[in-house]
This record gives sequence, structure tokens and C-alpha cells, in this order.
Amino acid sequence: MYYVDFKSGLCEQAEFIKSPNYDERPPGVDVDLIVVHGISLPPDQFGGHAVTQLFTNQLDPAEDPYFESIKDLKVSAHVLIRRDGRLIQYVPFHCRAWHAGVSQFEGRERCNDFSIGIELEGTDQCCYTASQYHALAELIQGLWQAYPSLAGHKVVGHQHIAPGRKTDPGQYFQWVSLARLLDVPLTWQHKE
Repeated sequence: MYYVDFKSGLCEQAEFIKSPNYDERPPGVDVDLIVVHGISLPPDQFGGHAVTQLFTNQLDPAEDPYFESIKDLKVSAHVLIRRDGRLIQYVPFHCRAWHAGVSQFEGRERCNDFSIGIELEGTDQCCYTASQYHALAELIQGLWQAYPSLAGHKVVGHQHIAPGRKTDPGQYFQWVSLARLLDVPLTWQHKE
């Protein structure tokens, strides 16, 4: 299990690169949902620094034609898990990262208010790595330990909170494998 410090909101095992794209959560709102995303920049390419550049508003549109269409986005996630399982954290967990966009879960809108966003480096068209599943499970267990409000074990994909608008982490994400690694049943029903 990775160690998450409740006061700082940081994971000890993650490299921290601060994103400017965050703010405070609304008063009295508990974090009770984890949202799993998939990302690759440029699309379908892994490695490099483009995701970090996007989350820190430093993306250079001259590096790839696709970047021109996203250069003005102000987005972030709490954590990115690379293909080899390394973690980069951009936003402390007690703050609101800008990862979900227009979204709703169990009748509540604005999922950024009450969720933690975890990006996996990948695409909807390929499988995620064993290293990523292990790192994701270790991080989720650390979050459950640090934040009692997450005790409901609600872990969903971006596709579940923004259906029709988002498809990540996609059809190749193995919810059953994640639940097995966590050694608990996830309390939200995932359709494989």
C-alpha cells in the first residue's frame, strides 16, 4: 500500500509536479469517489512529457498538430500512472483537480467536487500494463487508508460519469482484475 499523507494530500511514492489547474473543494463536501481515466499525448503515443505539459499549461502546439486543438485547455488530474507504474502527482488529494468535466454520479453533478482523478497512461484501444494495475491498487488502498470518506469503495471510469462524452479508460480496462488486487468488491457495478 502506498502512503498518502492526509495533511499534505500527497502520496509519498509519487513525484510531485504542481499543476496550477486546481482549486478548493466546496465547503462540507467529502471525497467519496475515485475516477479512473486514460490519457496519451500525442494520441496513441506513450512516454514523453506532453501530459505533464498539458497539466501545467506548458503544452507547445508546435510539437504535434493535435496539440493545437487542446493548447488552451485548463485541466489536471491528481495523479498520472505511467506505463511502467511510476506515479506523478499534480494536485494534492484534498484539493479539487479539474479532471471530470461535465459529469454526474448517483444523481450528483460536478464530480470534480467530490472525487479523486487518476489518469493511466494508455488508450481505449489497448490494454493497460500489469505495473499500472498494481500501482493503481496500491494507490487506491493508500487513499482508502488516508480518507475514511472513501470507505464505500466507489471506483468508476470517466466513461461511467460522462457517458456519451467520454470513453476512457475504455473497454480494455479490467475492472475484475482491479477488484481482485484490491481484495474487496467494488461497490459500483461495472459492466465488462
